[in-house]
Amino acid sequence: MTPDQQNKIRAYVDQQHATQVEFLAELVKVPSDNPPGDCAPHARRSAELIEKLGFTVERHDVPDDLVKANGMISATNLVIRRKFGPGPVVALNAHGDVVPPGEGWSSDPYGAEIRNGVMYGRGVAVSKSDFATYAFALKALEESGLPLAGTVELHLTYDEEAGGQIGPGWLLEQGISKPDLAISAGFSYNIVVAHNGCLHLEVRIEGRSAHAARPDTGVDALRAANKLLTALYALNDTEFKAIKSKVEGIDHPSLVVGLISGGINTNVVPDVVTLRIDRRMVPEENPEQVERDMFGFIEKACAEMPGIRVNIRRILLARPLTPLAGSEKMVQVIQRYGREIMGEEVPANGVPLYTDARLYSAAGVPTILYGAGPHSLLDANGHRADEKLVLEDLRKATQVVALTLADLLSA
Repeated sequence: MTPDQQNKIRAYVDQQHATQVEFLAELVKVPSDNPPGDCAPHARRSAELIEKLGFTVERHDVPDDLVKANGMISATNLVIRRKFGPGPVVALNAHGDVVPPGEGWSSDPYGAEIRNGVMYGRGVAVSKSDFATYAFALKALEESGLPLAGTVELHLTYDEEAGGQIGPGWLLEQGISKPDLAISAGFSYNIVVAHNGCLHLEVRIEGRSAHAARPDTGVDALRAANKLLTALYALNDTEFKAIKSKVEGIDHPSLVVGLISGGINTNVVPDVVTLRIDRRMVPEENPEQVERDMFGFIEKACAEMPGIRVNIRRILLARPLTPLAGSEKMVQVIQRYGREIMGEEVPANGVPLYTDARLYSAAGVPTILYGAGPHSLLDANGHRADEKLVLEDLRKATQVVALTLADLLSA
């Protein structure tokens, strides 16, 4: 591209910035909490807004049985395709489902309030922002009139918080899209080329109830759970910390018990206690071996407790994202434009999260993460109260993405 062509794309994004901010605000104002996962209303609103930009929107309703099996109420995947000519297909994926807002907000989590150039709201950074980034980057590309060879697709999905299997996973499995390259939602000041995997397990510990006056006649499931918890946290604090990843930005595996339920009443020996475990794995680990090891560890620990039975069920197995050949060109192009527009070097590194990007990579599609946001998830208050986005970062990231697409599809 010539400097004049680049400037034309950047100028269009500048001119449309106020409209883009309004577009994002409308997305934040429609709740799409997952759980409970009733996300079809947000998809309808997103489709309306994108159609107003002049794009054709494909609405792919996920079958009810798959939605319910995924623990959700409704999900519609949106696909927007803009073919400029024969050539590679580049998919841009962002998710519209969000975690529930929780407590501690200084403003309405669905209010899209703007203070000092910063918008606040649930999902404003993770990742409704990139609905706006990608849609307006594509519009800038379309308006540029550049001779391009290839297709850009927007994949706007709604189950990332539940694992992504009925979002990008379903689009790829059904053959609705067959991209050659993919960019998933991310932040503006770094490019993610690798990330952790994750294993979610539900552990049901079964004992036998008894009157609290005669605990010796029962088998205390909570006491057994306590012993298991101690063993799990010891594993986390010793063996896991000894496993070091070679990927910059990722340290070691980790484990969290995020949910505990059980018991009958205060005066009854608990008969059943259920734990939900989140086991993060580094890119170098084998997911199947991690699962086998966790099952074996839990079964062995519980076998040492007389009268206790244990049942383990996998909830989620999310593979790590690892770089594939072909992703390096996307990294180089984003770094070139990012250095100029963001005003600093944009590193390529790993993060200890897991995202929908892994599903494209698992399908053989070179994939990286880049979009609108700050230097880190913590800076954005992602999954916390007062989630926020600096609107200037939205503008700049849209320019970077639009120029990157123009470069990748250059005729």
